[in-house]
Amino acid sequence: MNLEAKQTFLRQFPLFENLNAEELEQLSSMMEFRVKPRFSFIYQPDEASDHLFFLARGAVKIGTHSTDGKEVIKHLIHPMAMFGELGLIGEQVRKEFAQALKEDVHIYVLKVTDLQRLMRYNFALTTKIMNAFGSRLISAETRLESLIFKDARTRIVDFIVESVNKRGSRVGYEMLLRHSLTHQDIANITCTSRQTVTLVLNELKKSDLIYFNRGKILVRDMARLT
Repeated sequence: MNLEAKQTFLRQFPLFENLNAEELEQLSSMMEFRVKPRFSFIYQPDEASDHLFFLARGAVKIGTHSTDGKEVIKHLIHPMAMFGELGLIGEQVRKEFAQALKEDVHIYVLKVTDLQRLMRYNFALTTKIMNAFGSRLISAETRLESLIFKDARTRIVDFIVESVNKRGSRVGYEMLLRHSLTHQDIANITCTSRQTVTLVLNELKKSDLIYFNRGKILVRDMARLT
């Protein structure tokens, strides 16, 4: 991957919109481009937290496992997002895993120390990164409240609505969400079971609120679904 291609990517990445030409060139020279096969791990628990990642193509799940071995998905990462960044705030060893979903992912890899060096001289960049951490924290708190106060069906519906609002596309009066998730993945995100996810999706389909097949969810009427 040549420097020009890396700089084109960086210019499109919201986090780096305030970098000048010299900083863009410097950052692109420090980044490494990688392609990871579908379902492969980008990092796993107990690995050194000394690199961070920027997603260019595909989807990645960030998660952990409970003491009984159950997978819990904490975040879904889509293109033009940063992940694995906890080393910036002192994490030494990974506590989570990052895994590609059902297609190959294209990522740019950067040493934590290289980005920290750039942050020392660019206050706008530092502010954007801190805001990204703040947004992630707010999202985690909202999810915790959902687990405490909402039932399984509501959590699943809320996940569909949130995903459609973020990444859905309008098709006439309907909204189409293309995704890379299995029913088990949705269960691991909403802290429910695969059987419950299947039951709720079939119920919503029977009520003509949604239509779904592999990799697609079509919401008939967002107002009625919410």
